Amino acid sequence: MRLIQFLTEDGARAVARVDREQLSILNGVARITDLATSAIEGNHTLAEAVEAHSASSSVSYDSITESGRLLPPIDLPDLSHVVVSGTGLTHLGSASARDAMHAKLASDASELSDSMKIFKMGLEGGKPSQGEIGVQPEWFWKGDGTILRGSGQIMESPHWADDMGEEPEIAGIYLIGQDGQPYRLGYALANELSDHVMERKNYLLLAHSKLRVCGLGPELLVGDLPKDVHGFSRIYRDDTLLWEKPFVSGEENMTHTLANLEHHHFKYPLFRQPGQVHVHVFGTATLSFTDGVVLIDGDVMEIDCPQLGRPLRNPVRARRMEEPAIVQL
Repeated sequence: MRLIQFLTEDGARAVARVDREQLSILNGVARITDLATSAIEGNHTLAEAVEAHSASSSVSYDSITESGRLLPPIDLPDLSHVVVSGTGLTHLGSASARDAMHAKLASDASELSDSMKIFKMGLEGGKPSQGEIGVQPEWFWKGDGTILRGSGQIMESPHWADDMGEEPEIAGIYLIGQDGQPYRLGYALANELSDHVMERKNYLLLAHSKLRVCGLGPELLVGDLPKDVHGFSRIYRDDTLLWEKPFVSGEENMTHTLANLEHHHFKYPLFRQPGQVHVHVFGTATLSFTDGVVLIDGDVMEIDCPQLGRPLRNPVRARRMEEPAIVQL
């Protein structure tokens, strides 16, 4: 089952179940978080809550997409209570890259960079036996709900950035219940825009490089993520394909289990505050940046993975952002 959020022609919010080329609009539901909250309170699954809200009408999926009315598949009225975070160095990558990496990992550990040490730790301890806890991954905070962009929306990069680059990822979507229990609602495609030039200057600048907008959606996959996920990351310039590369995700292509990544995020009470929404991206091994692509204004990034529904497409633009003056009180 897959769900989307969108705006109707009169500007009202709506939630719909995806039925191939049609969207079945759920009766009386404005936000997926409202649906999830009712499921938690009624001790139902999210899928059962969807079935309990019969479709009031249907609309063409293409009409919503072409008119630019798609919203990110999760949000809250108060976006400050949405936490966007992620993990890195979690994916094995292509076979050739993996072979080269394993050869390097076999060398003297004292010669490894901090990144390679973290990657090696994941290889050796990121998939513990059931009931055990594995090693913690690299982790970063990206922002709150104000940085999320739905498919079709512009993804802005600040004018002072060194670079703007796409990262095709899968995001886990969670809601914290009133008892502090994290509930996984499902998964969505994500484009975790980052500044790779800044990061390469010094790895300690990773936190700065991640403070960018994040594309999400268009669909929320309700249920389990396939173990082996395959898709394509593409860059279009002037309506022409500039770059394309396959990407993989899912536990078969990762150094950590999803459960281990979730444990090391939600072990902090800070991230178990009732009513919070969490968008947690799981990492990637595919970047146009590594192939020398430099994005420019107007380029369109596309993350295409049919296992999670329709593609996530966003134009990119560098934008001058106001820098606030500090006022002494």
